[in-house]
Amino acid sequence: MNQIKYILLLLLFIFPACSTLILKPANFAWPVESVLKVDDNGFVKEQRFSFSFNAKDLFYQETGDSLGYRNKELHLIRDSKGFYFLTANNFKNIYVFNDDDGSLKLNNKIEISDTIGMKNPAFNQRAPYIELLYNNNSVNLTNEGIIEGDKK
Repeated sequence: MNQIKYILLLLLFIFPACSTLILKPANFAWPVESVLKVDDNGFVKEQRFSFSFNAKDLFYQETGDSLGYRNKELHLIRDSKGFYFLTANNFKNIYVFNDDDGSLKLNNKIEISDTIGMKNPAFNQRAPYIELLYNNNSVNLTNEGIIEGDKK
């Protein structure tokens, strides 16, 4: 009986040591959007955050043009949960990504317009939302989409 007590006591000390360390709360938000030029190879680089990725597939998804990234700029911001919001001039959608083992994985594609692309889109941090300004409009976004009833 004493051996069982000692084994149970030992297990109580071992299992908590195996739990995952969680540091919270954490805020991943970038204070302002980054406007990034796409280079000739399709890459964008954000020096402040040591962040880069290949944007060719994003432009192809939006435009259907394999060279649609040339001479373009991407608008990028990160919300407090760590989701990346991306768009560009004349895009009809906002693309929401999360990081996934050395890559960006599409989390959501938010349709802003089905007819015309956005002119001069801009993001602002409006915690807990991301504000999108475009074509004299403004909407609040989350990684799940537009906050309903909030179109202006």
